[in-house]
Amino acid sequence: MSTAPTEQENPAREDSTQENPAQEHSAELDRILGIALGFQASKVLLTAVRLRLFTELAEGPLPCEELRLRLGLHPRSARDFFDALVALGMLERDDRDTPDDRRYANTPATARFLDRGQPSYLGGFLEMADTRLYGFWGTLADGLRTGEPQNEIKSGGGLFETLYRDPVQIAEFMQAMTGLSARAALAMADAPGGVDWSAHGVVADIGCAEGGVLSLLLRHHAHLRGIGFDLEAVRPHFERRAQRLGVAERAVFVPGDFFTDPLPHADVIVFGHILHDWDLPTKRTLLEKAYEALPDGGTVVVHETLIDDGRRHNAAGLLMSLNMLIETPGGFDYTGADCRGWLTDAGFRDARVVHLAGAESMVVARKRPSGN
Repeated sequence: MSTAPTEQENPAREDSTQENPAQEHSAELDRILGIALGFQASKVLLTAVRLRLFTELAEGPLPCEELRLRLGLHPRSARDFFDALVALGMLERDDRDTPDDRRYANTPATARFLDRGQPSYLGGFLEMADTRLYGFWGTLADGLRTGEPQNEIKSGGGLFETLYRDPVQIAEFMQAMTGLSARAALAMADAPGGVDWSAHGVVADIGCAEGGVLSLLLRHHAHLRGIGFDLEAVRPHFERRAQRLGVAERAVFVPGDFFTDPLPHADVIVFGHILHDWDLPTKRTLLEKAYEALPDGGTVVVHETLIDDGRRHNAAGLLMSLNMLIETPGGFDYTGADCRGWLTDAGFRDARVVHLAGAESMVVARKRPSGN
């Protein structure tokens, strides 16, 4: 009667405990291909947002054919398109026997973030990524060779001048900034180690866009009053959102140009995705202007997709910095250590980095009281 071999005698078990070079190489190849062909998945999602697919599903699941007709798609590849979104985790689908009867539905995440009817809608940022950034990134190599922007500036326009004079583009940009910052703004409202909002009365958001960050802070802290500071063209977007979120009585819009006008006086000044638009001298100038506008003991908050200090892990921050190459003449993203140094040079003290959500963090610092 034979007996099973021991662990030492079982070559199959022995092999299973060793690394398999072929599997390891295959996984690495998959990783490389996943990055190289990532534009395919990206374009599928961005196209679904553009077609308002997730908004069409807001009321409930729809069969393939009905969804196709609502979106105005040709029969040839509609099912492939919908099923690709299922495979990417962007849609759910039941598995009825007849393919035409199978119904597609939003996932909990797409229902929350990609339905235009939701206040947490992120699609504004994705729409801008599709209509503007996707094409501009096609000439990244030119930008790396020349150091020059690859957007409207190439044809003689300016980024903000172009966006702000076009009603459609400014509305898209305003929504994009809200979508980009919403999750971090919620975290900013009560982040451990962050701002003690109970000690302050007035917060000013510099370059506020439609006031997405400011409105969420005011909703979370009923005692706060807010100032949105941006160019005059932004006013109707700011006031509309403040009204929609029920904070209009505590939020005021102040028009101005932060290069030529003094910053509004407040207990807390917030720069959200602002400093990375500009070169280093301009970054320093804005922080110095914030120091002048704050009272002794006032607080400055710099909120960005901060690069990790070792510049190895936060790929989102490094990619955002490359996006600044695409979009601006001198902008770049930076590490928390960089920002802490600039704040110290401007006169602030106790600068510290606080993680918010995902790839987003903030640097918080206090104005040094006179005589200290």
